[in-house]
Amino acid sequence: MAPLQTDLTIIASIAEEKEEEHYQFRNFLQKRDAAQIDRLVHQLNDTIAPQIDCTQCGNCCKTLMIGIAPPERLFFATHFNLPPAEAEAKYLSQSISGDTIMANMPCVFLCNNKCTVYEQRFADCRNFPNLHQPGFVNRIFSMVMHYGSCPIVHNVMEALKRETGFVGSE
Repeated sequence: MAPLQTDLTIIASIAEEKEEEHYQFRNFLQKRDAAQIDRLVHQLNDTIAPQIDCTQCGNCCKTLMIGIAPPERLFFATHFNLPPAEAEAKYLSQSISGDTIMANMPCVFLCNNKCTVYEQRFADCRNFPNLHQPGFVNRIFSMVMHYGSCPIVHNVMEALKRETGFVGSE
């Protein structure tokens, strides 16, 4: 396996350089067996993710709009000892699609690249970057969006290209 890239500046630069390649890779994957791609992505994620220390990065907590499920909304009021309406007004907002999301970036629970509520973190946080989920081929657009900002996504995608024999145009 190739050495892992964790430098966010380099990853962002590579993402810009490979924008067209990612479009080609997306088309390439859509012609493959989705279940087989899922198995491969899960294997790569299981190998790569443990090698990357997210606390050295924390970029997801600094840049992502995290969805907050209805049962999770009360957490803010409880955690900050505020009335629910005040907590929601201060910490939550509505996305264009009407979903409840965190109002602040970076996340109010991030301190020194570590989640201060890690054991109680939200489902979207717990699942990111979703590489363990089925349906990778259907989420490839999202993965390409995170390629330049998440070392795990970057390295899994690059390994997936190698493992599937993908060759982009130069």
